[in-house]
Amino acid sequence: MDTYPVWIYSLASVLLVSLVSLVGLLYFFLKKKADLGLVLLFLVSFSAGALFGDAFLHLLPEAAEDAGLSLQLGIYVLLGVIMFFILEKFIHWRHCHVPTSVDHPHPLAVMNLLGDGLHNLLDGMIIAGSYLTDVTVGVATTVAVVLHEIPQEIGDFGVLLHSGLDIKKALFFNFLTALTAVVGALLVLLLSSEIGGLNAILIPVAAGGFLYIAGSDLIPELHKETEPWKSAMQLVGIVLGIAAMYALKVFGG
Repeated sequence: MDTYPVWIYSLASVLLVSLVSLVGLLYFFLKKKADLGLVLLFLVSFSAGALFGDAFLHLLPEAAEDAGLSLQLGIYVLLGVIMFFILEKFIHWRHCHVPTSVDHPHPLAVMNLLGDGLHNLLDGMIIAGSYLTDVTVGVATTVAVVLHEIPQEIGDFGVLLHSGLDIKKALFFNFLTALTAVVGALLVLLLSSEIGGLNAILIPVAAGGFLYIAGSDLIPELHKETEPWKSAMQLVGIVLGIAAMYALKVFGG
């Protein structure tokens, strides 16, 4: 693919991902209607399916096509798992014993913003690397990231509110950290011409990261719900997420 379209697709996608941070307003809106839990239940399920689908139907086949089912490929996938494990440990690294107030936002908010910024930086790198490989892979990865970001950003917004920030500040800081996705994409796009085969590393690393998020974060969260009809809704959401990734694979060219 020519360099120019890759830049356009990548930057447009990461800007879309950044705008998703504003979906945190749903936390405030839906909380009043007591619908937030039900909406998040389906979104998390759909997100889990989309992340699994993108990893197994797009990223891993693409990586295997370039490098084969090699030991190196497996190492890169495991590297993605470890990177996201470390990122989560960083987010939960410390806490504060000073009571939360407007004048003293809880450090949980600071750690949340730092962790979210790093997470979005990696998302931007992954999206740009995906577009360097193939447009369909880039679109599928963007969709998977957006679907994962929606419930995450709603949760992050809630954390910031409970940490003492008002609505405007919570939205502003959430959006500011979301813009690190643009930085991540620019880094990859600029370095790709200097470092040959960069996307060949990013793609399996992204697959490992997506498998970690879906398997260790989202699925355990879904298991907390045991009501039969809600469990059925979760299953439908997971299947629909996978189906969406399959449709992109089949009809995306």
